[in-house]
Amino acid sequence: MKSFSIIVEKKINKFNKSIFVPGDKSISIRYFFLASQAYGLSRAKGILEESGDILSSIKALTKLGVRIVKKKKTWFVWGMGLSSLKTRNNLSIDCGNSGTLSRFLLSILSTYAHRIRIYGDHTLNKRPMDRIMNPLEKIGAFFQTKKKVNRTLPCYITGSEMPIKIDHEEKIGSGQIKGGLILASLGCPGISTIKEFKNKQSRNHTEKMLKFARPGIIKVKKFKNYNLISIKGQKDFKAFNLNVGGDFSSASFFILLTLLSKNSRLKIKSVNLNPTRLGALKILKKMGGKITLQNIKFQCGERIGDITVKSSNLKSINCPASIVPLAIDEMPLIFLAASFANGISSFRACGELEKKESPRLSLMNKMLNQIGIRTKLIDRDSIKIYGNPNLNLNNRTYRIQTAYDHRLSMVGIILGLTFPGGKIIVEDCNSIATSFPNFLNLVKQLGAKYEIKK
Repeated sequence: MKSFSIIVEKKINKFNKSIFVPGDKSISIRYFFLASQAYGLSRAKGILEESGDILSSIKALTKLGVRIVKKKKTWFVWGMGLSSLKTRNNLSIDCGNSGTLSRFLLSILSTYAHRIRIYGDHTLNKRPMDRIMNPLEKIGAFFQTKKKVNRTLPCYITGSEMPIKIDHEEKIGSGQIKGGLILASLGCPGISTIKEFKNKQSRNHTEKMLKFARPGIIKVKKFKNYNLISIKGQKDFKAFNLNVGGDFSSASFFILLTLLSKNSRLKIKSVNLNPTRLGALKILKKMGGKITLQNIKFQCGERIGDITVKSSNLKSINCPASIVPLAIDEMPLIFLAASFANGISSFRACGELEKKESPRLSLMNKMLNQIGIRTKLIDRDSIKIYGNPNLNLNNRTYRIQTAYDHRLSMVGIILGLTFPGGKIIVEDCNSIATSFPNFLNLVKQLGAKYEIKK
């Protein structure tokens, strides 16, 4: 897709509407991986479609011999059970921009004894991979990379024919690492364990989906300071049917847009409300955001419901560090919210943001400074934001550089629609298609006006 910029010159007018956001990306990717390992025909509705990350996942699994077909709005996956992927030496697989896909692929291939090349685009090839390679090496996988430390893609992986069960302590707070190691555990003998500390708890969609597909394979015991996840390896499970709720990360852009817009109200219907994904909602409510959850039900092991949001005057926050892992994808939006709040907001334990698609903490700091918001960045881990709800952009033009990061592109657009008085040019907005292809259409449905410049 050719690069294009979005130009925003006017604040959005008040609105009172209802919308749906597309299916959860994390759950969509996990469905294709787990269904590929199940035995039989799995079906899923509500999958995030036209997303670059999803398309990359489908292409990768198809290259490994998995049959995946879409008919109308249902995605079918023909699984042949554990260890059924078709691999060969020097097979090469492109992960595009998807960190989840790359780490899941390395994990699932760790028990296949062929030498396979895994690579991504220019941004994915910069992201840290030691965090998944190190635990996979302990089960017997071998990696060949250009660098010996701080390893990245591209890499060659040669899996083990005789893997050793996993015993891992997850100290980063990454759902990608945890989910990947669960996938790897399925091909290992015996019972593998993952110890997840409560202050580093991450999204648990993999656990929930596997438990929904086959109760008994995975168990989660909760202790005071940690969760202990146990996985029975080399146990086949049958195909399953899934309905995917809306993506909370996608909904969060519209939650903030509503909070920051005058006299506005929005209902976002049928959103996945998994508690491990709602850190941003907790933070925004602590800041005074008028947000309510309604019509909550359980669907395929996940909590689904509607989110109603009303315009709010936000206040500053000293954000608890324990919430940050549960809001890691939404933290750039939270920083924007703090810019509108009365007072000084503090955020700690944000270093993981520097290891995303771009160094998000540093770039958000730069973006806010660029428009006149005072900040203090501390050791690329913490930030103080001096909110200014009365800031006016004074009819100046601001060019927002996003480092081809889809979330920063969308944050830049929300910024342009909420801060008055200036012209915002957000670069490289084609990156939005990796996670939220219809974002611009939904913004337009609420009455926003923007210009596309190619």
